[in-house]
Amino acid sequence: MNVGIFTDTYLPQLSGVATSIETLRKQLERQGHHVYIFTSTDPNAPERIDEPNVYRFASIPFVGFKERRVTYRGGLQVQEISKELNLDIVHTQTEFSLGLFGKSVARALHIPVVHTYHTNYEDYTHYIFNGRIIRPGSVGVILRGYTYGLTGMIAPSEQTRSQLIDYGIKVPIEIIPTGVKVLHAPEEDQSTALRQKLGLKSTTPVVLSLGRLAFEKNIEAVLESFAEILDDIPEAQLIIAGDGPAESAIHDHAAALEIMDNVIFTGYVDHESAYSYYCLADVFVSASESETQGLTYIEAMTGSTPVVAMHSPYLDTVITDENLGTLVSDPNELVEPMRKYLLATMAGKTLGDPTTRANILHEIDERTFGQRVEAFYQEAIAVYHEGDLEEVENADAEYARIFSRRIFKNKRND
Repeated sequence: MNVGIFTDTYLPQLSGVATSIETLRKQLERQGHHVYIFTSTDPNAPERIDEPNVYRFASIPFVGFKERRVTYRGGLQVQEISKELNLDIVHTQTEFSLGLFGKSVARALHIPVVHTYHTNYEDYTHYIFNGRIIRPGSVGVILRGYTYGLTGMIAPSEQTRSQLIDYGIKVPIEIIPTGVKVLHAPEEDQSTALRQKLGLKSTTPVVLSLGRLAFEKNIEAVLESFAEILDDIPEAQLIIAGDGPAESAIHDHAAALEIMDNVIFTGYVDHESAYSYYCLADVFVSASESETQGLTYIEAMTGSTPVVAMHSPYLDTVITDENLGTLVSDPNELVEPMRKYLLATMAGKTLGDPTTRANILHEIDERTFGQRVEAFYQEAIAVYHEGDLEEVENADAEYARIFSRRIFKNKRND
């Protein structure tokens, strides 16, 4: 089948959405399908000649969120390319410019369109003019507008599905957790060389925080917990891998805690290198409460690294044994499980039941993910051609109308 994936976010951007899309592309192609990515230009992206089946359209940084981009032109070109490619289904991954282009293409070609909802936008509205344009209460209204005309939706977790239902979304929703690469070749583990590069001894206990450095990730709580760890394990090191808008504030917080000698800031880490960081670490930690799934958590598990994180409806179904990790209800509770894993590693002990890890890894395997999405596509195509499921003749115009009305309402209330 010919699959068109429409997304404002794609490689080389480092995000869970971009990683999920790339994983899906590879798995669908492994199954013999043709996948075409429609996305935004990016100053760090290679020339198009180096990106087969990737089509980029002129874009600008998103308002208040400059690491992400939105396309501002190319609608006619998208239509022409899509028609030539003879797409069988459109899969949108973002709700903005390319998502709307994808819906328009599906309507013009009379093919189904499905959508994956990745992001809990209520945690991100503050990036747009400090929440004065789009407020948390606007998210449900905008999403209901966007879902007009969809054949189906994918949610990565039960938590996300429940949230969509609470928003009043009527489109059929399938839960398909994003998969990760579980089977790694031995040469992919470059953790020994990475330790040397970072100036770490082979015996140095390491705590890892990897991901986008954003305020909603609550990395300050990780720093504060790590500062307590140093009272018992003074040789421990915390690696903060990634970049983002909160980087300067996190630096300042580490300095205020007087732990800079034990904290390593790596800056941007490409996805190919992430596995070596997971293998290097003795424990992966996160205090974020804004994740819909959290790919970094399950990627850490593939490196046999236990996870210490916050309870969530998704993680509660995954981290079910000490061998996989420990979940807490409050950021202040991170210290004890972090200490527990570090001391176990230093003593050469393994916590929990290793067989539990094997069962969970099967569920999060990228191959399982690809198979489930393929089956969802086949079902969407069959259902679509059984009848006309378009709820609104001009879905894009309706979405824009609802979006604009909400903006002006917020302005009047300011």
